[in-house]
Order: sequence, then structure tokens, then C-alpha cells
Amino acid sequence: MSQNTRMPNSETGSNVTTCVNCHSPMPTGLRFCRNCGYRLGEGSAEYTETVRFQNGHNGAAVNVATAPTPNYQTNYGLGAGPLATPAWRGLRLRCRRMSGMSWMFLALFIFFGVAGGAAQLIKHRGFNSGFSRGVVSAPRSFVGVDQFENTDGGVTFSNVEPPGSPADKAGLVGGDIITTFDGQKIDDSDEMMSLLRNTPIGKIVEVVFVRDGETRTTKLTTISESDAKRLEKEFSARPEGHGRFGINNQQRVEIPGTNLHGVRLGTVDANYPADMAGLKKGDIVIAFDEVPIRTSDELDARIQRAVPYTTVVVQIIRGDERLGIPVKVGRRS
Repeated sequence: MSQNTRMPNSETGSNVTTCVNCHSPMPTGLRFCRNCGYRLGEGSAEYTETVRFQNGHNGAAVNVATAPTPNYQTNYGLGAGPLATPAWRGLRLRCRRMSGMSWMFLALFIFFGVAGGAAQLIKHRGFNSGFSRGVVSAPRSFVGVDQFENTDGGVTFSNVEPPGSPADKAGLVGGDIITTFDGQKIDDSDEMMSLLRNTPIGKIVEVVFVRDGETRTTKLTTISESDAKRLEKEFSARPEGHGRFGINNQQRVEIPGTNLHGVRLGTVDANYPADMAGLKKGDIVIAFDEVPIRTSDELDARIQRAVPYTTVVVQIIRGDERLGIPVKVGRRS
């Protein structure tokens, strides 16, 4: 630490210490500047062994033992009460001597501390994006489809999942177009998700949808996210396993001259169930075990949920013919 300088005192002939901070004269031997608070040492003793003149420095030494007790309310602007004590005065003086960099680090420490606490609160309390508005997100309802996509007249989806979900029980399949949900007309996926957020879990709702150009109506009972995850977990861990056909690269196509869509088979792997049953590349699947097939994802989902080593009937269009081909389902390894 920098040392105070000394200069001759013309009146006393002795050396007088000069404060290196404010350059005010200090009596020899004192380590605490009564003008600006700068001190040479550390500790509470530095405050109790020195006093401050009422009118600043006069260059004379002070007898600490006989000096009057300083008035902290008057001399140091600390006010009355518990803050008007030597200990609080020392803390305030330390704060005054903190550099700009120190204040910046202190501010960053406080900021990240508060931000971390807020993040934990959001995680614990389950706030949504409306947290800034003070709104707590209520659990939304689930119906059991992969995701909603915008389409002409409403919203659609690629497949129903998992098995046993509300959409599955209601008879919906991938490719259906939902036009009305619980009496509310649906124009896009944002509106659909907003309705699910505002629909109580366990509510029976009416769903109006379009399939193959025909408007239909069904009802379903919404479930919670935890119930949806439970159904997914149960299907994933099903003891009998999951079905396999040995087909790849299938594609959704429109059947000319009709309102139907189906799934055209791409690759049919040799010696796998589809090949052994007589399915061929280019066949268009329109039904799987009496379930309408309108998207490739729905076909994949239905194959997976089929019980291995059971036989299902696959309805196909081959050229100008409609055929029903029995297929013994294989098992995924």
C-alpha cells in the first residue's frame, strides 16, 4: 500500500503526515484521515483510536484518550439510530473506497443470483411463457396424435399415438382433417393448441372431421400429459413385442378418380412377412386390419402395434384390382 508523505510543520518543527488520498495534513502518528476516511491499516481499532475535528485538520496532534466521542450523526452524515455507530461507519467508508470494477462484479453477482433463483422458481412452480404476466400455466389436455399441421379447412395429423389414446378410441386416423373441436371451429394449429390448453382434462368433447371428402362426427375424452406418457411407456414395454412387415420407402398418394388416399409401397424386403404374403412394390395400401390407411406414418404405426405372429388382412389396390391379402406379422428384434 502507498505510504503517506511527511512534510515539516512550520509551527511545531515536527513532521506532519499528508493523506495520499485527499492530500490533507494529518497529525504525526495517526493512521486514519479525518477528512476523507482513508486509513493505512485494517481493523476496527483504526476507527476507535482516532477522532475527527469538527472543522477539519489543523495540523495538531490529538490526545485520543481525552478526545470527545465523535458525533456520527453530525460528522459523518450517517443519521441517528443503529447506523450511527463506528462499525456501520466503517462499512460505509469501505463501500466508498470500492472501485468501479468491484461494483461491477458485485452487481453481476447479484444479477446472476437473482436470475438463478427465478429459474428455479419457474421450474418448480411450472410457469409458462406467461410468467412475465404473472400467469400460471394450467396443465393442458391431450388427445393422442403426433402433432397438428395446418391444412385446408382445419388441422390434420400424420398418425394416432399411442394405442389406447383418446383419438385412437374415437376412431381417428392419420390424414383426418379436424374442422371443429368442442363446438369451436378450427382454422389452424395455433387455435387447436389454444383449445387444448383451455379444455379441462377428462372432458368429453365432440370432434367434427373430414375423411375422404366426407364429414363425420365422433367424441373423445381428453387425458393429461402424465396419462399420455403412461400409455406410451406401456406400449413401448409391451411383453409381446412389436410387429414388423419388411417394407420401406412407402409414400402417401391420391387414388385417381376417387376422394381416397392410400400408401404406395416402395421397397418390399425379400423373405420378410410382406414379401412372403405376396405384397409387391407399387401396391397401394388403403386399409390395415379394417383400419383406414391414409398416411405412411399411420401404416408404420399400425404395423408396430400389430401383435407379432398374428395374421392381419391388408387391403390394397393393384392396378384396377382391390385385394385383401392376409399377412402373418413378424416381430421387431
